[in-house]
Parts: sequence; structure tokens; C-alpha cells
Amino acid sequence: MFDLKPNCKHCGVNIMYYTHEDGLIRDAKRTELESAVARMVVARVKAAFIGGKLQIVRMIAVFVSVAALLVPFFTTHYTLPFFDEKLSIGLIGVIKGFMNGLIMKVPSFLGSRLLSAHTLASAVPAGFFVLIALFDVAVFAVLLLSFLNLTKTAKLMMRLCLIGAGVSVAGQIAAVIMKFTVKDASFASVSLGFGALAAAAVFAGEYLINKKLLANGIEPTYRENDIRRKEILRQVRAGEVSLDDLPLPVLESEEEREERMKSLEEALKAEEEGKEL
Repeated sequence: MFDLKPNCKHCGVNIMYYTHEDGLIRDAKRTELESAVARMVVARVKAAFIGGKLQIVRMIAVFVSVAALLVPFFTTHYTLPFFDEKLSIGLIGVIKGFMNGLIMKVPSFLGSRLLSAHTLASAVPAGFFVLIALFDVAVFAVLLLSFLNLTKTAKLMMRLCLIGAGVSVAGQIAAVIMKFTVKDASFASVSLGFGALAAAAVFAGEYLINKKLLANGIEPTYRENDIRRKEILRQVRAGEVSLDDLPLPVLESEEEREERMKSLEEALKAEEEGKEL
């Protein structure tokens, strides 16, 4: 009832390998098309991050903008009996404030008759610090995804940096206003920092870098026929075109043909040398 032999009993053909060559040809065509898509992704990644000096400087500037948060925006010094603490609104100061529990005491400071004025005045520039940190995170995220669409992400980074610079300047102004409206007392004092100005300067630099990139042109250069291969692969996956109907190679430029012939010659030469040995 069952014939499990690998060869046909009528003609002797090995059934398992009867269509093996056709399968290899289809795999070669699919590999050619998928390799083109992979090369295009690599080209976009290179153009976004290491395609030129401006791209490298842009990456460095994004990391510098995060480092600028380490510079304090302002520092509030609380001096009470049995209590002497500083709350610095900067990345290091905020982390330290969470670790020693000082930030958790802010609600009680707001309810204090002595400390409420200083604490409430500090809330506005502290809010600007949070906004600047969010803009830094947004710019960093856009940079990581910039290879998806180099032109659109560069324009988006320009808008974010422009708004971030404006928010940074507003934060510095808020800190100065706080300094002059809240008088220092024996139990609390405020000292200004330049963290907001540092953030504004870095945002302005990133804006100019992206503007220069767009002026120079940031789009990658693809290998000849790769865009057409990507479109053919889309049609194959959509069922509009069959791999069996495509030639092998699917598309080939003169340069690619020369490379293929050179590879074949090297393979034949290696085979002949192996036979001689």
C-alpha cells in the first residue's frame, strides 16, 4: 500500500531531489531581493550616524545635551535646627535628593510657614528642568530612529531643539525671577546655576547642525537596482509576481556582472588547484 523508496520504480528518478535545483534557484532569487533591502537599511544607518562629520558631531551633541543636565539650574539651601540640606535642581542633585529623601519632604515644606515661600518659588524653574529633560529624551529617541527617514527626522529634531532652546531660556529667566523675588533668610537661601543656559546652547547647536545637514543633503546612496529589487520583493510577497517567473539574477548591473564573473573565475581556479593537489 505504501512505497517508501526514494527513487521512482518506473523511471528511477530520485523523488526527494527532483525539484531540489528549482528550490535552490528560487532561494537564490529571494536572497538577491532580500539582500538588496538589507543593504538599503545599512546605507540609511550609515548615512544617519556615520555618513559624514556633521552626523558624528550631531551624535556627540545629543549626548552633550544629556550631560548638560548635570549642571545645576539652581540650588536651595535649607538651614534649620538639626537639619541642613541642599536641594540642587540638576540631574545629580535630583538623584541625590531622591536617595536622601529630601524630595519626598517637599510636600511638608510647602505646608511649613517658614519654607513654603522658597519651596513654592522653586517649583516653577524645577518644572522647566523636567521639560528640558523630556525634550532631551525626545531628541535622543528621534536620533535613534533617524535611519527610518533621514530628512523627516532631521526636520523633527530641528523643531524639538528650537522649542527646547526656548524652554531652556524661559527656565533660566524663571530661576532669575525666583532669586530676586524670594529673599534669602537664615533658614533658606537660593543660589543660581547656569544649567538652563548650557542646555539652551546645546539645543541651538543641534538645531544648526541639522539645518546644515538638510542643506548639504543627507539621503543615502543606494547600489544600482536595489530600489527596484525592493519593489519586486514587495510584489512577490503580495503575490503579484512569482519567483518562478523572474530571471536569475533578477536584476544585474554591469558592475555586478563583472563581480559575479570574477567570483566564478576564482571558484573555478580554486577547484582546478584542488584537483591538481
